[in-house]
Amino acid sequence: MSEPLVECRGLEKTFESAVESLRVLGDLDLSVDAGSRIAITGASGCGKSTLLSILGGLDRATSGSARVGTWRLESVAERELTEYRAKTVGFVFQFHYLLKDFTALENVALPAYMRGERRKDAFERAAALLSDMGLAERLDHVPARLSGGERQRAAIARALINAPSLVLADEPTGNLDAASSRAVKDLLFGLSERYGTTLILVTHDAALASEADLRYELAGGRLSPS
Repeated sequence: MSEPLVECRGLEKTFESAVESLRVLGDLDLSVDAGSRIAITGASGCGKSTLLSILGGLDRATSGSARVGTWRLESVAERELTEYRAKTVGFVFQFHYLLKDFTALENVALPAYMRGERRKDAFERAAALLSDMGLAERLDHVPARLSGGERQRAAIARALINAPSLVLADEPTGNLDAASSRAVKDLLFGLSERYGTTLILVTHDAALASEADLRYELAGGRLSPS
């Protein structure tokens, strides 16, 4: 039997300040098989985004272990986390974070180009991904000329440009209307079949979470099936 792609054991995250110590995650376990689609729900401030930040190499746990593929995030050197984020993880946030002066094509191609891929190859793959997202007619549009749903679809394409094994989505439909939310939902939950990626998303949207293969609620620092 193959190992899970993602495995967390006894994960804890505590934020320290001059006046208090706030434990957000405590003794958290999580195991995710490759190709799975996982949804995590929970109250605001319960630690959902913190968990994604740790899995994405944007933050470190206070204690415990977190492994994604062959990367052991509790021990990897800081300088190697840039490579981890570029090669292994794709991010989709509630806000698209597209560069406002760049076209959709340039925004999607940029992460691959920055990794050293030939410009021609990066732009060809970016165009193909945007076409897969239904944006073939929007390649030369800057974000201001895209709708909210189109911006988020471009952000999904950007998350995929370096062929990550794991996509982390933080409230990906939070700023969208109902029709755009459905389109983004269909794209996200189709990623494993179309691109072989694993999806972990956090959301307040019960309808979105219901589409996942497995659903967890984060409360009291721990995950429980929901």
